[in-house]
Amino acid sequence: MANPIVGEGEHQYEVIHNWGELPANIKYGNTHGVCEDAQGYIYVFHTVHETSQSQDAMVVFDPQGKFVSSWGSAFAGGGHGLHINQEGSQQFFYLCDTKRSLVVKTTLTGEEVYTLAYPEKSTQYQRDVHDQPITKYIPTNVATAPNGDIYVGDGYGSSFVNQYDATGEFVRTFGGDGREPGQLNCPHGLMVDMRGNTPVLMVADRGNNRIQNFTLEGRHLGFVQSTNLPCHFHQHQGIVVIPDLAAKVTLLDQNNQVITNLGEDSTGNWRKLRLEPREKFLPGKFVCPHGACFDHLGNIFVVEWVEVGRVTKLQKLS
Repeated sequence: MANPIVGEGEHQYEVIHNWGELPANIKYGNTHGVCEDAQGYIYVFHTVHETSQSQDAMVVFDPQGKFVSSWGSAFAGGGHGLHINQEGSQQFFYLCDTKRSLVVKTTLTGEEVYTLAYPEKSTQYQRDVHDQPITKYIPTNVATAPNGDIYVGDGYGSSFVNQYDATGEFVRTFGGDGREPGQLNCPHGLMVDMRGNTPVLMVADRGNNRIQNFTLEGRHLGFVQSTNLPCHFHQHQGIVVIPDLAAKVTLLDQNNQVITNLGEDSTGNWRKLRLEPREKFLPGKFVCPHGACFDHLGNIFVVEWVEVGRVTKLQKLS
């Protein structure tokens, strides 16, 4: 049976579900993040299934989907946000661990560079008399700016964005729970948008069913009303891909207008379906897109918040 085709016009893709040859000793948990490095290798960050023999949360594939390596057992149960950044001649990961409430900067082979823990230097985060955190903090994803500054979305905590410099020193906190301009409800993913004359911080304001734009200093700029439950972003040649938890992947053009929705399942059954075995998933339809990235050829990789994990390659048609 031929693979399904999704999209329209210049944005059509062959849907290749269950991409990547996963070794028998690794079983995906919730597949939360995906990215490509400068050599074309694909990295999948997941929570690790309870039946998995290996506890490695990071799985590495070559461009053809052959298994290369795995690492990151410390992230089992908490592997969430995955961001890759070019710094000089080297690339680094910024990994969010929702189980330990940490952001960890590592090399591409998992060597730790530094860790960002509870943002205690921020006046928005308080401790009690026993030095225990009062303000909830569970970071979900990271973005980096051209000057090296780091933005951490406290998506599952208190809905702030915490900004650090390139060395991990605290700069400022902005956002916070609410619906007003500048306020956030689950800032789940972030991206520094370099498509215009001035960099803009795009925030997936998932709990408010919107995208919100900020200056790099944290000042509200405006909203993008184009998705339901946006999770994260990635950009390629002016096009932004947005994994939307409510069973679709959205493409935005240079002006943040919707080009098309890919693999949308309009049944509204995704909350139940994400708990089912993989054979219950509908071909060509997404269940719970949580992370997505373009590769250098314009193909799209999508990973989903399903209990058995799923990696889908959208192979661009010429």
